[in-house]
Amino acid sequence: MIKALGYATKHSFTGLKPLAFEREEAGPSEVEIEVLYCGVCHSDIHQAENDWGNTVYPCMPGHEIVGRVTKAGSAVTRHKVGDLVGVGCMIDSCRKCEPCTEGEEHYCQGPNSWLATYNGPMKPAAQAPDGKNAYGRDNTYGGYSNVVVVKEDFVLKVPTALPVEAAAPILCAGVTTYSPLKHWGVKAGSVVGVVGFGGLGDMAVKLARAMGAEVTVFTTSKEKVAEAEKLGAKGVVEGDKVAYAALANTFDFILSTIPEKHKVDPFVPLLKRDATYCAVGALAQIPGYDNMQLVMQRKSLAGSLIGSIAETQEVLDFCAEHGIAPDVQVIPIQEINQAYKRIKEGDVRFRYVIDMASLKQELEAA
Repeated sequence: MIKALGYATKHSFTGLKPLAFEREEAGPSEVEIEVLYCGVCHSDIHQAENDWGNTVYPCMPGHEIVGRVTKAGSAVTRHKVGDLVGVGCMIDSCRKCEPCTEGEEHYCQGPNSWLATYNGPMKPAAQAPDGKNAYGRDNTYGGYSNVVVVKEDFVLKVPTALPVEAAAPILCAGVTTYSPLKHWGVKAGSVVGVVGFGGLGDMAVKLARAMGAEVTVFTTSKEKVAEAEKLGAKGVVEGDKVAYAALANTFDFILSTIPEKHKVDPFVPLLKRDATYCAVGALAQIPGYDNMQLVMQRKSLAGSLIGSIAETQEVLDFCAEHGIAPDVQVIPIQEINQAYKRIKEGDVRFRYVIDMASLKQELEAA
């Protein structure tokens, strides 16, 4: 067993604290990775605070992991010791269902769905047909730690052209926005709206612009309008009735990155005929909408969940090719609880990334 240390919470109402634990040694098809950086996702906060009602405690978040391979199993062929690699939201899937065999593991329909990098399977053992956990575990510990062990085919290659610390959020924020932009055919000449301009919105604008789209950002903050314009996007403050009226029937695709429940109705009239409004940021219930707005122009409301392993590698390579990187603020692990507070208050531009070198002193003392 590998002695490990990370930051976790044991309750929804307490902050994250150091937690010593053990990881299993790398098997024949697995790699051991020293974690160098880990992004802080809004989903980490939702999970730690049990906002979705499915958290398994202790909860050790972290699914935007960048690190170095320190050990490779005997059957590993994709990675070698010393490689710079990444681990995103998933570390396994059933591999047998239709989505898995078609390369869309994030829509796994197996007994427990896909295995999350932390907080265990998407479906707990109690919901499985036979009451057993198909992955042999009820919980997993994520990247707010010094080491992870992952099956080689769920490990990504991080291009050397990317700043190491900035590569981390691409593994979630990047692929979560890239996947729907790709699926709904955003290309040169497309007119795209991005609702919300936080960590996901920032990446959505950069990716859509690199695809050749014309982009408009909808935000509640006047200050963010100027930031969006610096990226080549137009900016609109939500609730500006004059601006909304001028944008009616304009957009080929609108991507919502808001991480909470929010109203859809203001945006549906802005879609062209046959266009789609896709929500990726919110797993909570979306409030009701006027179906007449959809029916009259055959518009669609949709959702998209993270992205596949293949798409995650694609977006890493795409970002490296186009010189795209999220704007990050690097923090020590000891400031994680303050970071959570600032994220909830909307007081961060745009993504926190934890420097795991800050964990070494505590590891040596443990």
